[in-house]
Amino acid sequence: MTEKEYGKLVQDMMPKSPIWKDCLGAFVIGGLICTLGQFFVNCYGNWGLDETNAGTAASMTLVALSALLTGLSLYDNIAKFAGAGTLVPITGFANAIAATAVEFKTEGFILGVGAKMFTIAGPVIVYGVSASVVYGLIYWITTLF
Repeated sequence: MTEKEYGKLVQDMMPKSPIWKDCLGAFVIGGLICTLGQFFVNCYGNWGLDETNAGTAASMTLVALSALLTGLSLYDNIAKFAGAGTLVPITGFANAIAATAVEFKTEGFILGVGAKMFTIAGPVIVYGVSASVVYGLIYWITTLF
């Protein structure tokens, strides 16, 4: 069998992806998550927080809800329908950390939960801090002149 014949065989055997259904699910659920976030921003603003603090509180609320839904094994069901709609917002990062912590809880709180959840979170935090430092330096240098 040649490489070309093998490629055609793989294409024929591969299941077809329901791209439009996947895109619609991601759009709807991702939009609902963003709408929920804006609802929280508005609520916290009405309760007296300024815009910056209301946004921070809304983000924290979405992270907490995501972790709670992950712990209750509900987030995966939503993600199966929505795909990237649940992975792209901040809730996807919270789910990734919480899911790892739940998965390795049998290994104990230190070596299981504590160590394994930072396997995913560590690189993201390091990149975020490093990027913030670089952007801060660029901003500082550009404001000098």
